[in-house]
Amino acid sequence: MDTTVTYQPIMGRPVRWGLLAAGTIANALAETIRASEGGLLVAVAARDGRRAAGFAHRHGIPRSYEGYDGLLSDQEVDAVYISSTHPFHAEQALACIAAGKHVLVEKPLALTVKDTEAVRDAARSRGVLAMEAMWTRCLPLVRDIVERVRRGEIGVPRSFTAAFTVPFPYDETHRLFDLGNGGGALLDLGVYPVTLAHLLLGHPHDLQVLGSVAPTGADDHVALQWMTQEGAIAQVLCDSQGHGRSRTVIRGSEGWIEVHGQVNDPESFTIHRSGDDAEGEWVPGPREGYLHEVDEFHRCLREGLLESPLVPHADTVAIMTIMESARRELGVRYPQEDEPLHT
Repeated sequence: MDTTVTYQPIMGRPVRWGLLAAGTIANALAETIRASEGGLLVAVAARDGRRAAGFAHRHGIPRSYEGYDGLLSDQEVDAVYISSTHPFHAEQALACIAAGKHVLVEKPLALTVKDTEAVRDAARSRGVLAMEAMWTRCLPLVRDIVERVRRGEIGVPRSFTAAFTVPFPYDETHRLFDLGNGGGALLDLGVYPVTLAHLLLGHPHDLQVLGSVAPTGADDHVALQWMTQEGAIAQVLCDSQGHGRSRTVIRGSEGWIEVHGQVNDPESFTIHRSGDDAEGEWVPGPREGYLHEVDEFHRCLREGLLESPLVPHADTVAIMTIMESARRELGVRYPQEDEPLHT
């Protein structure tokens, strides 16, 4: 991981944020930045100028822009949070980077591996911080689980299972089912259990995929199974039309961990350190949503880092590689892709 200092660390003053897009998730981040220590909202931009102005008024943001050029040229903006829909992430991130802005890009960072690598390379070349907004990786509870597994508290990791199912009524115009707008269960839901499996077990040595697609061609129900070079097995499921709570379990040679709550925002976990440890140790954790992610971004800027150790570029690319490989198996192709998919 490259942590070379190539910009002046932001110290002694707040990080001045600009928001690119003014949708629901931008509202959540605006509230989080306002609640954070060291963050200041200074500008918001949207394609619809009235929408941007209304957003600015609600959140007490001094400047709003119709279109994105004003935001890119705003000299008081240090960092930009990009929360447009998936197909626009890479293009907008590259524009912000070219303008010298640090970027926090909503997950997935891009539609494809090629575009993910392009954003990474541009940020490194320009010397700015770029981070995918994979907030789950920054949660103290998740960091605790990862640290315990790496310390060997359950022995050698042997398997991981998780599911993320959120039912959406089928509507071909809904973003989740619209291929032209980056639709699909994998990028919206599957990215969370895939990320946690990759974080705990590692990269696939062998990947198997099952799934189905909606009438629009977007994936709506996908199961992934892979084995790592070390022999651990990951099994993850995502479903945009199915019901059911997630049950996430990491099994090791000397115990297991059961994670309680949704895989993207766990409430607690129980660690069992032997086969006869039925009750285990219950561990809660602070849950402050996106605040942990924003705090990590601020920390990186204070230290002059080009990437976050919690959300490193290599993992962002690797996880996109898994999901793109799964799409290829299912024959799901976005119209923005300039190459045909081959299984």
